[in-house]
Amino acid sequence: MTAPILVTGGTGTLGAHVVPLLRASGHEVRILTRHARPATDGIGHVTGDLLKDEGVEAAVDGVETVLHLAGGPKGDDRATRALVRAASGAGVRHLVYVSVIGADRVPLAWMRTKLESERAVTDSGIPWTILRAAQFHDLALTMVEKMAKMPLFPVPGGMRLQPVDSREVAARLVELTLGVPSGLVPDLAGPHFYDLAALARPYLRLTGRRRRMLPVRIPGKPGRAYRAGANLATAGAEEGKRTWAEFLAERLG
Repeated sequence: MTAPILVTGGTGTLGAHVVPLLRASGHEVRILTRHARPATDGIGHVTGDLLKDEGVEAAVDGVETVLHLAGGPKGDDRATRALVRAASGAGVRHLVYVSVIGADRVPLAWMRTKLESERAVTDSGIPWTILRAAQFHDLALTMVEKMAKMPLFPVPGGMRLQPVDSREVAARLVELTLGVPSGLVPDLAGPHFYDLAALARPYLRLTGRRRRMLPVRIPGKPGRAYRAGANLATAGAEEGKRTWAEFLAERLG
């Protein structure tokens, strides 16, 4: 009997795609979750909290491969260090982590926690794989929805995004998880670049809204980084195929 694959964040946007793919490949899956859930066919749950360092040792017990998807607006580095400590003690043989493009180049606090998480993985002594992905379509939609509630739609000058479909990221992560430890692999981003106005227009059209675009400027070092494209994929990156327009057409009809 093969050891289960532990997935943190297995009930989130990305995890909802990853877990069925892992099951379809014939692997047992264990999900670390903050809230108790009943076991289903081939999927077990361990209740715990990475930020509180609770239940993590039980989650990694008997596991050889860990796919770390869990993340939030704060504390990603602390959570990852807790996972790494437990995984090291449990003899985990492959640790896969999904990070974000620009973690090492965009001077934002959230980005720094992703970079520190990467360092925790690379310094763990566990064979590892890290994939940096662009912003998901799902997150871009949330951002556009919030901005569309304002009387004027703010458009930061010079800022571009390269949103990618979460299902394509999930498929790539499953491929990496089932493969050998590969270090830092090429970035994964969407097929097109957009400023916020280009993201907003098809959304506004599909929802029947009208909004005037308001040019704004992101100040300081973060603004300079975004205008320089520090959040965009690096040379040699892989590109997804599903476009923003296709995602919106499916999501909003």
